[in-house]
Amino acid sequence: MSTPKLPERLVRALADIVGAEALLTDPADNWAYGYDNSRRQELPGAVAFVRTAEQVCQLVRRCGPAGVPVTARGLGTGTTGATVPEPGGLVIAFERMNRLLDIDAANRLAHVEPGLTNQQLQQALAPQGFFWPPDPTSAAVCTIGGNLAYNSAGPRAVKYGTPRENTLGLTAVTGNGELIRTGVETTKGVVGYDLTRLLIGSEGTLALIVGATLKLSPKPEAKRTLAATYRDIHAAATAVAAIMAQPVTPCALEFMDAAAIEMVREFSDLGLAPETGALLMIEVDGPEACIDLSAADVSAAARVPGLLTCRTAADPADIAALWKTRKALSPALRHVAPKKINEDVVVPVSRMASFIEGLEQLSRRTGIRIVNFGHAGNGNIHVNLLVNPDDRDEMRRAQECLNAVFDLVVNLGGTLSGEHGVGLEKRDFVERELDPAALRLMHAIKGQFDPHGILNPGKGLPAP
Repeated sequence: MSTPKLPERLVRALADIVGAEALLTDPADNWAYGYDNSRRQELPGAVAFVRTAEQVCQLVRRCGPAGVPVTARGLGTGTTGATVPEPGGLVIAFERMNRLLDIDAANRLAHVEPGLTNQQLQQALAPQGFFWPPDPTSAAVCTIGGNLAYNSAGPRAVKYGTPRENTLGLTAVTGNGELIRTGVETTKGVVGYDLTRLLIGSEGTLALIVGATLKLSPKPEAKRTLAATYRDIHAAATAVAAIMAQPVTPCALEFMDAAAIEMVREFSDLGLAPETGALLMIEVDGPEACIDLSAADVSAAARVPGLLTCRTAADPADIAALWKTRKALSPALRHVAPKKINEDVVVPVSRMASFIEGLEQLSRRTGIRIVNFGHAGNGNIHVNLLVNPDDRDEMRRAQECLNAVFDLVVNLGGTLSGEHGVGLEKRDFVERELDPAALRLMHAIKGQFDPHGILNPGKGLPAP
């Protein structure tokens, strides 16, 4: 089936808004903007590179009455298909709207445009003694707009929170082309409904973010890194609960299960005992005067029955050696299964061991190799199904396995996505987590923000 084409009159109008040099209409050019980090791809009818909020408003106003779907795009690092456009629709690319407008050190905030990358922001903040807490793995190439659209957080969320906790306000364009401003410039404010937190994580289905006021945190004076190994995941989960129950909250608390450790062993000498069944990577930050005491408190909490080793590193070389294990995992996974299924779920910390145990049973039952790692401090687990997409039987078993994984998550009181979003990949599973009344309310909210139904249609929620 051929991809629908945009009417020539509309194409001319779009070119008048952004300039002919900032509008792509040739399919050969458009294909590069029709995918994200999922295995999905569609051909948009046009790609518009915007530089101002007013251009976004005008583009949406043109597309709304014409019923042309609009998809916002940063740099396409998402994994759920949320930035895969509708065939023949318009992609609004924000990569050229990438300015850091200002840093207000006195009020600990920054004003940014959505196309700025996370790394560019962090590099600009560091000399002034600040950082923005969200730190997804793709920080070097993912945009702030994408971080906000997905509520992408990373390891530091266990202490500092997600983009929702670190964003004071937004400027956004609704589905009828209106510019709205949400939130405040202060750390307190309860006037009106909290539209800022509603828009963050909505994947461009309610409004297109064109600016953000970010809450900054002072860079800590010191940091300590620890690694603890355990006989099994149950001991590690007990340690995680103990660590999170004492007053010193780590700034990172990462874990790898036995399957992940075994995977890395195939490609790297870890120096871990053969009986190691789980690994925790822990970072503690804070004032220099008390960092050693804080690290000692966390280390004491980590010493539960089943502990094999627990050691602390302070100098850069030793810290790099401790993180060698974690960094070796992703290359190993890419080598074994370059097209693996990577799911991002969250379960209560107290039920993490039960979840991993359930995954091991699913792996044995379906014959699908499962490797797990992630952010143990908040139960955010990256479940990796190592599959070959060209093997039809294996993909059938993988879908059976994935279906059971989501049931297991919900039954344990968890959620289907922690920071990767829903997009298309998880849309059809959402009804397992949300009740019908809540879904009806969400569809009604979508209708208020996007009366023409053009903003990233079909993403995030199942059809009403």
